[in-house]
Amino acid sequence: MSETIPSEPAAEIPDAGDGGVTIVDVREQDEWDQGHAPGALHIPMVDMPARYGEIDPDDDIYVVCRNGGRSFQVTLWLQSVGYDATNVSGGMVAWQKAGRAIESADGGSGYIY
Repeated sequence: MSETIPSEPAAEIPDAGDGGVTIVDVREQDEWDQGHAPGALHIPMVDMPARYGEIDPDDDIYVVCRNGGRSFQVTLWLQSVGYDATNVSGGMVAWQKAGRAIESADGGSGYIY
């Protein structure tokens, strides 16, 4: 059985906090600290089953990781528990290539390696 989920290019994702938009970053802490989308919600993939209630189900939900693999899995799982979520194709690597803003954990300019 082939699974299909909604997917959007990083360049087309609205900014977090733009009236009902939540970007959920599912990468590990060190990846998040290095650089993430401003306003994103950090819930590492491993913590998602315990913390998904932090996500507003009424928001437009975009799930991102480094390249799109983990976020695909989390998006699929969120849909299985009733959330309408979209995978960010290409992840934070594509986000950076698109020239989107990235901040580090200390609030400075971030970078995706």
